[in-house]
Amino acid sequence: MDKLKKFFSSPLEVISKLLETARDNVGFLLVSVLIVALILGAAYGAEYYFAKKNHTSRSSERLKVHRMTLIALLSAIGFVLMLIDFPLWFLPSFYKIDLSELPVLIAAFTLGPVAGVTTEFLKVFLNVLIQGTGTAFIGEFANFLIGCAFIVPASVIYYAKKTKKNAFIGIAVGALTCVITGCLMNAYVLLPAYGKAFHMEIENLVAMGTEKNGMISGMFSFVIFAVAPFNLIKCVVTGAVTMLIYKKISYLLKGGEQIRAIS
Repeated sequence: MDKLKKFFSSPLEVISKLLETARDNVGFLLVSVLIVALILGAAYGAEYYFAKKNHTSRSSERLKVHRMTLIALLSAIGFVLMLIDFPLWFLPSFYKIDLSELPVLIAAFTLGPVAGVTTEFLKVFLNVLIQGTGTAFIGEFANFLIGCAFIVPASVIYYAKKTKKNAFIGIAVGALTCVITGCLMNAYVLLPAYGKAFHMEIENLVAMGTEKNGMISGMFSFVIFAVAPFNLIKCVVTGAVTMLIYKKISYLLKGGEQIRAIS
């Protein structure tokens, strides 16, 4: 009975904590909502354009059910992969790398940018719901935002023409977008919000980077020598694994439909 009560009370505690954090950091919340709206708008716009251009439709009930099932499955896999993370020796301890973007990118390549954003959101939501947050939700938002900065451009380019070349170009552009977004957001939004939430000076956060990497001496060098390589490594590994396995699993992901993806 105690375990059952804990299971049902946990989501309520998460929601309560989220509302409390939102009240304490209204500016960060507004910026977060605006960015998420822009991401969704870009994903929906691109998918609508290509659907209209290629005269495709997702109206059948079978496709809708298959789409929802696949998103749920890949979101769950992404959540599990979030639990398997490890630090890099040249980065502060709060930067840990994982492969949770792999199923998200696969979802985006298979079903489109909107499905990719949805999978990214559900992956992070499951992590917060089950694991809670140790970063006042800032780390979770960063995971969602920077993940979308990678998978949305990658999947939009791939969706334009589903070839191996476009998949490679999409991953490269997505990685570049992710690195730039990560640097800018960490410097001007995420790290200041993190410092405010935990009553820490930015200099203290930078000092944690300096302990690991002597080339880090300020915010600019922090994003160049910590944030940028972290996101680049994650994108390169995710993209490489996707290129290796996607063609092999695409037939199953499409529900048995014969396709010509990354061929």
